[in-house]
Amino acid sequence: MAQSRARTRHTDDGHSGSPRIQDVARRAGVAIGTVSNVLNNPDLVAEQTRLKVEAAIAELGFVRNSAARALAARRTDTVGLVLIDIGNSLFVDIARGAEGAAAQAQLKLLLANSDSTRTKQDNYLELFDQARVAGILLTPLEEPLDVAYAVLGHGRPVVLVIATSPDPHTCSVMVNEELGGYLAATHLIHGGARRLVFLAGLPDLRLIRRRLAGVERAVAETGASLDVVEAPDLVIGAGREVGRRVLLSQPVDGVVCPSDLLAVGVIQAATDLGIRVPDEMLVVGYDDNHFASESSIPVSTVSLPGYRMGELAVELLLEEIEQGSSHVHRTVMLDPHLIPRRSTSRLPETNNKPSRNRSSPAAPELL
Repeated sequence: MAQSRARTRHTDDGHSGSPRIQDVARRAGVAIGTVSNVLNNPDLVAEQTRLKVEAAIAELGFVRNSAARALAARRTDTVGLVLIDIGNSLFVDIARGAEGAAAQAQLKLLLANSDSTRTKQDNYLELFDQARVAGILLTPLEEPLDVAYAVLGHGRPVVLVIATSPDPHTCSVMVNEELGGYLAATHLIHGGARRLVFLAGLPDLRLIRRRLAGVERAVAETGASLDVVEAPDLVIGAGREVGRRVLLSQPVDGVVCPSDLLAVGVIQAATDLGIRVPDEMLVVGYDDNHFASESSIPVSTVSLPGYRMGELAVELLLEEIEQGSSHVHRTVMLDPHLIPRRSTSRLPETNNKPSRNRSSPAAPELL
């Protein structure tokens, strides 16, 4: 109770309101710089003096003003992270990696979700800039990135994750998306598929085009066929709707999906039509969302190293903060890997079994 009353009474110089660092110094009988050292560098202060200052802080109920510290230092000990979609577990993994690396560097992480909306993305970038965060990690929407560049112009570093920028003053962490598409298609071809469909959800996205390039390379190397079908989104409903239309209109024995959600939708459409996955058709997804392994037919997927991407993004940010103008900006490229599950794992006796409603020629040899 005494401590609570101390917070509301007048301070030693007569002013009312929250106690200030000057009040702590006056109560403890020390210089303001000594109080600052107790708060920020306690090892520099003699124990007896430190205890006296800490007692004054407790008695007055002093709370340091982080905003004032940020204004003085022109940045805080906080890093901002703007994600595209917090509902996608890949971005959760990125956030966890970034949080772990930030904590090791004694930085705090503020998380924002743009929800694939440019207005929200830009608003959060401006908010973090105004809060004088030490730097910003951004999984961006497609260009333009005008607000991100404005933040850069204010001297605040920005590191892009799963994206590159034409701006030479920006670091980025990327995944080899073309390799991911190549791994997905090659996996299906190895499993006996030779009439492939790439379900191109959001085909204008750069990363979707890169994944398609990898699929096309695998198909060209093996002589399999490929049909590219556009989908309006990367969600289950789009996979089910477009997948049903494709399966009713043409013979297909392998589907590459640029998201696990699309893959689940395609599997649902196949089940509705009586097409057995994986006995008659193989399906592979992308991103290794956590639910993909728990669906009724666990989905084979291309996994991205989300946690490591978050760690590396913070490491690049710290390098730029510490090195200043001497920092050399660069892009770090990581490789994905394929996780095979039931949606592409045919039983031995059904691996070469012809479909009930389509013929299956012998699988081509890989070059």
